Amino acid sequence: MRFDPPLEEGRLLRRYKRFLADIETASGEALTIHCPNTGSMLNCMSEGCRVWFSRSDDPKRKLPGTWELGETPHGRLACLNTGRANALVEEALRAGIVTELAGFTGLRREVAYGSEGSRADFRLDYASGAVMLEVKSVTLGFADSRVAAFPDAVTARGAKHLRELAALARQGARAVLLYCVNLSGVDAVRASGEIDPVYAAALDEAMAAGVEVLAYGADVSPEGVWLNRRLRLAASAGDRPTAAPLPSA
Repeated sequence: MRFDPPLEEGRLLRRYKRFLADIETASGEALTIHCPNTGSMLNCMSEGCRVWFSRSDDPKRKLPGTWELGETPHGRLACLNTGRANALVEEALRAGIVTELAGFTGLRREVAYGSEGSRADFRLDYASGAVMLEVKSVTLGFADSRVAAFPDAVTARGAKHLRELAALARQGARAVLLYCVNLSGVDAVRASGEIDPVYAAALDEAMAAGVEVLAYGADVSPEGVWLNRRLRLAASAGDRPTAAPLPSA
């Protein structure tokens, strides 16, 4: 996914009220832009860190731009716009990069399923039947570790999706969770049980029920983001870094 028009660079002044960020552009202009990330963004930002944003000329928008990328306190690039994850995954699916899901004959987005009112990010159709696919965007990294983690905040919704996928798997359907790791310098991903033990337990239960868990990593740059490599699934405890997480801004 190439950014067109190109992103602009700035410096973060502060993030507040979850969806707002004050930045200073390279020319010294002060802007308030949209932060399209509902998570804590733990370890993804610090005052003065480099950010990249897209501008909008839509007169109906209240804010002039959207925060897309950030340089983390430990020197990595993260795609912080969680709305990009599904587009990245669809691009990779159609290009045959996610080999475990190759050969589908149909693709639909936001398909209702399950007893708890969930909507799957993708439904993939095959001659053998349909596959429900949930996508999670991962940006939580740690200093001195090449293992990313999900989630970065408690996510009841994420646990619900795992329950729904597990129910499908128990019925004999193919159900898949894909971690879209939008953080450079990462080789593996794990559940962050120290942040959300309920989610970590739900992941273990889903895998035991037959849910397939995949992880793919992206190359992240101000020019674009491309999902292009399979990552290892790490054990929650064994791959936990010894250093404490860097504090969030």
